[in-house]
Amino acid sequence: MAEALKDVYNQAFINRLTNEIHCHTPKLNAEKFNALVFDQKWNQRELKSRMQHISRSLHDCLDMDFVAAINILKRTAPAFGGFEAMLFPDYVEQFGQDHWNDSIDALEELTQHSSSEFAVRPFILSNPEKMMAQMLAWSHHSNHHVRRLASEGCRPRLPWATAFPLFKNNPLPILPILENLKQDPSDYVRRSVANNLNDIAKDNPDITLKTAKTWKSQHTHTDWIIKHGLRTLLKRGNKEALTLIGTHNSDHITRAVLTLDDDKALIGETLYFQVDISGGTENLGKLRLDYHIDFVKKNGSLSRKIFKLAEGNYTEKHKIFTKKHSLRQMSTRTHYPGTHHVTLVINGEEKSVAKFNLSTSNL
Repeated sequence: MAEALKDVYNQAFINRLTNEIHCHTPKLNAEKFNALVFDQKWNQRELKSRMQHISRSLHDCLDMDFVAAINILKRTAPAFGGFEAMLFPDYVEQFGQDHWNDSIDALEELTQHSSSEFAVRPFILSNPEKMMAQMLAWSHHSNHHVRRLASEGCRPRLPWATAFPLFKNNPLPILPILENLKQDPSDYVRRSVANNLNDIAKDNPDITLKTAKTWKSQHTHTDWIIKHGLRTLLKRGNKEALTLIGTHNSDHITRAVLTLDDDKALIGETLYFQVDISGGTENLGKLRLDYHIDFVKKNGSLSRKIFKLAEGNYTEKHKIFTKKHSLRQMSTRTHYPGTHHVTLVINGEEKSVAKFNLSTSNL
């Protein structure tokens, strides 16, 4: 079994953190710090709770003002990387709110070892105009980690973070940042731009579509961003989004049938099906194929989820696609017995529906 992400914060990490901090100050009481971190609630704490708890314990044990403490942590941070290093921006988030300039300088530096995408959000909430001006300035930074922060930190719906109601209602302050980064040489940055655009599409599809139309064909980078940034609208079958990526209606499709290998399935196993499509005398052309599954919920109602099956420019007149879909229980989806529906969608248009009965046993 894979190690839980929260377990990156373990005894070895605390020992390493203590030793690195001791290189820059003798004031950290290692015994007290260790005892505070591994308290009676440690094992019950999840990832972010552990991170925040370590920051608070560190603050108590350093016993110095924020500016002195963050200067030590900035010298310590280069010894760490990846997710574990997000502890350092978290310290700024928790204790730097009253020290704006020192905190912003620290977040800019610390994001280059990990990411300050969560830590900048309280600063945006407390002073949106001032912080978004800073984010815009960061979008011109020489370091790609800082440029990514300019986009990632202001995403309206950043995963694992509190959503921004102000940007869900009005994302216009974000657009100048994305404009600066739409042809960024770093794929890491461009992915963030696309994800931000996709976040905007969930609440303001017209703004995303308008932006995509403006960017279309400007550069190969912007064309990739458009397609990735429109993914929610494409899954919803939005006609404007589909047109922007070159797919049109599917009126020429003369046959589109989804067939299940079995109309019965077990929770924990796999659903197999095939899709048979034909364009008659015409080539199939540019197609996006999705399948929707209406899952039975605990209360017996249905909840639709959308999955991508295939996409391409098909020169054949006839083609068969095969697919398998896992029905195992997941942390993000619990399966319940009952009749489920699978719907084939081509270029945003529903074409074929099949049903299967999901159960816990063969009996």
